[in-house]
Amino acid sequence: MVSDLYLIKAVKKNSNYIIFSPQQISFHKKPEECKEMNQMKACSIKLNDGHLMPMLGFGTSAPSEVAKSNVEEAVKTAINVGYRHIDSAYLYLNEEEIGRAIRKKIADGMVKREDIFYTSKVWGTFFHPELVRTGLDMSLRKLGLSYVNLYLIHFPVALKPGEELFPKDKDGEIIFDTVDFCATWEAMEKCKDLGLTKSIGVSNFRCRQLEMILNKPGLKYKPVCNQVECHPYLNQSKLLEFCKSKDIVLTAYAALGSDSRKEWVNKNTPVLLKDPVLKAIAEKHRCTPAQVALHFQLQRGVVALAKSFNEKRIRENFQVFDFQLTPEDMETLDGLNKNIRYFTDIFVKHPDYPFFDEN
Repeated sequence: MVSDLYLIKAVKKNSNYIIFSPQQISFHKKPEECKEMNQMKACSIKLNDGHLMPMLGFGTSAPSEVAKSNVEEAVKTAINVGYRHIDSAYLYLNEEEIGRAIRKKIADGMVKREDIFYTSKVWGTFFHPELVRTGLDMSLRKLGLSYVNLYLIHFPVALKPGEELFPKDKDGEIIFDTVDFCATWEAMEKCKDLGLTKSIGVSNFRCRQLEMILNKPGLKYKPVCNQVECHPYLNQSKLLEFCKSKDIVLTAYAALGSDSRKEWVNKNTPVLLKDPVLKAIAEKHRCTPAQVALHFQLQRGVVALAKSFNEKRIRENFQVFDFQLTPEDMETLDGLNKNIRYFTDIFVKHPDYPFFDEN
């Protein structure tokens, strides 16, 4: 079952790719010229619980060198440009700044709360069922919001509870915990029932781990999405097909590669946006390599998170609906897959570490 796409008309299907006709919306208009447009429905995908999720999101994970004030300004800029999907997490330590930016735009009359789709994530130190709501409440207090739109299990690895994000022993080894993430999921379901989050999902899960939740006795809500690293060098094609078969949306983080300044990023990986094939396709369509990389995901039916703290690039990355990639372009981009991960294996010693699985 393929989720519904709103205001993007699918005019042709070729193999696993969808060619979109975006003429129903002008993405060249300034936000003040688009007030009549329902921003929440513009280029959104219908989740399996009925809620709408904008297909292009704004990512906010940043290296420590980026000041928190820059994140706040970037979110304001993103909302001004037209982004309505903002992605963050407890781990990113920036929800206070993001909350201020969202509330400022609401106060300015630029958006209403219901126009914004905000995602947060429960970190591994809150995996005990009795701690899940505590983690969500902490995020809500920082944000100054009464609910999030989507709450994800950030990584299928439980860590020792406490204030340290990465608890370590005297030898510097990560201290894991033993918690069944299916029990964590039940606590997530309760958060949804309480209205603290509209939808619930997972991140960095493989097929095997998704099936553990889907086959859990007494399952009340299945995950609406699985957010994973996904880009032309790691196209996640098998995982994508599995998720589509279960009506679970795949969301791509690191859709443009990743900032090598982040401490958990592999410094030896090639720079995606400098790939000559990607650059050639961009030149053909008179757009940027980043725009091609983002459109590649959207055309596959994958929600994409675009991240930048540069105003020019924030604006450029939003202009991804006014060109088409040909079937040949899509096949060429698919051929760039090298199973390269930008994010390093900090949890590799945990038994639930997901990336040993092929799918």
